[in-house]
Amino acid sequence: MTTMSHRGRVLRALNHQEPDRVPLDLGASRSTSLVVEAYEKLEQHLGGQEPPRVFSKWLNIAHPSQTMLTRFDIDTRSLSQGSPDNRPDIVFPDGSYQDEWGVTRSRPPGSLYYDLTKAPLAGDPDVADLEKYPWPDPHDPGRCRGLAEAAARLHQGTDYAVVLNMPGGIVHQAQFLRGFEDWFSDLIANPGFFQALMEKLADLWIEMARDEFDAVRENVDLCFYGDDMAFQDGPMMSMDHYRRMIKPHHERLFSYIKSRTSAKIVYHTCGSVIHLIPDLIEMGVDALNPVQVSAKGMDTKRLKREFGRDVCFWGGIDTQRVLPFGNSGDVAAEVKRRIADLGPGGGYVLCAVHNLQADVSPENICAMYDTAREYGQY
Repeated sequence: MTTMSHRGRVLRALNHQEPDRVPLDLGASRSTSLVVEAYEKLEQHLGGQEPPRVFSKWLNIAHPSQTMLTRFDIDTRSLSQGSPDNRPDIVFPDGSYQDEWGVTRSRPPGSLYYDLTKAPLAGDPDVADLEKYPWPDPHDPGRCRGLAEAAARLHQGTDYAVVLNMPGGIVHQAQFLRGFEDWFSDLIANPGFFQALMEKLADLWIEMARDEFDAVRENVDLCFYGDDMAFQDGPMMSMDHYRRMIKPHHERLFSYIKSRTSAKIVYHTCGSVIHLIPDLIEMGVDALNPVQVSAKGMDTKRLKREFGRDVCFWGGIDTQRVLPFGNSGDVAAEVKRRIADLGPGGGYVLCAVHNLQADVSPENICAMYDTAREYGQY
């Protein structure tokens, strides 16, 4: 097969057809990039000099540099909302900060990330409190400033697959607002409040997305949405609770995406999500990220056999054990295994399981992508 364009390669794979090689992602989303410390080591290793550009403050991740994207022949490029003009982060003297939702995060000494330290709706609020809450303005002009121009530049001026990072997941945002313990308690003990909060967040999400789609028009190929729905050993809640309490909101969001664009939907959820995949397929999800292969039941051969006709897989290279603790030979073997399991017939985009962490060496990152380009030929 002759060499394809980067965009054609990704879209062919997501249409369950074999491209010329397995497509590669680095940095298309907030779940497929690299933490700042890993960025700095890799940039130095590759001889680049571009300082890190922040992709997500609380996740402490950076956009990959042009040196990285070119070196690994990455097929994707990212687009994201900007920061709001009218409610910027409030930074406190101790280095913690409050975001536009009223959520406070702080970074403990020696930590790579910002932890949730104050959930503004913790305790015993009721539905009336939601009516009074100072919600963010979904149409703040800062969010989409320059987005139309960036989308057109990438889609019309390059051949990369353009990935639109959608607003943060409504489950995540509800957990940040309530605190994790209160959110899980609401699921059982306070379902009326739970649903009112989720409904409000879905409303805001759709309004933010409305402006994004108005800006990007047809200049995107994929939409990336994330809401973790599982732990490492199984679903975060019973599937009955998921289907009654959360799935209707996901259906509403995905239906809105599909009403606005022909772009594919990539859904991110970590953990053991094998029980969730049929529901994702039913809702029209095109690809599952990150395919956490270290989680229970997430055997890639089984996933491909049972679901590969209906959903694609995006990720799959183990960041829990192989990339941080293996050598380059271990990484090469991991890449070959996942390509053998997930690659036949198309339907696979290769990258690490979640963001590359500080303990992953530049040599192992290079081994991952170099092996993928060599071994991933169809």
